[in-house]
Amino acid sequence: MASPLVHGLPPIIGEGAHTLILGNMLSVRSVATAQYYGNPRNAFWRITGELYGFGADDPYDDRTAALVANGIAVWDVLKECRRAGSLDSAVEPKSMVGNDFGDLFLTYPGISRVFFNGAAAETNFNRLVRVAPDADYRRLPSTSPAQTMRYEHKLAIWREALTTH
Repeated sequence: MASPLVHGLPPIIGEGAHTLILGNMLSVRSVATAQYYGNPRNAFWRITGELYGFGADDPYDDRTAALVANGIAVWDVLKECRRAGSLDSAVEPKSMVGNDFGDLFLTYPGISRVFFNGAAAETNFNRLVRVAPDADYRRLPSTSPAQTMRYEHKLAIWREALTTH
């Protein structure tokens, strides 16, 4: 029996976007809530909240509005894939379909920095995306609870990346 087909969400993005943070694909919890980084154990909202002045538990719309107001966009590399569970390692490689980055970069030409939230996002972007702007690309430590780096260390790396222009 095939693994379930998982579909991604539209990007969190606004006209002033200059930085794009890319995950690989939504977790099971994120699919269920239709929210990026829906697992409360994922450090994404805690980290970005510390950097942009909101609480990790604030309403989702408030958190996403704060990111957009600061020029931060969020999306996933994959538009859809087959995967049992939430681990990136469980994604069936032949099932991966990338999002339309050509259209995204044309619509939002101000994006000059692309940060990958973990290795899988970087690997699959490089494998699947054929159109990429001249931008600064950098992999950051995954905010996933599966990435066992201490929170303070993750925060320091993310802070340096997101607050340095």
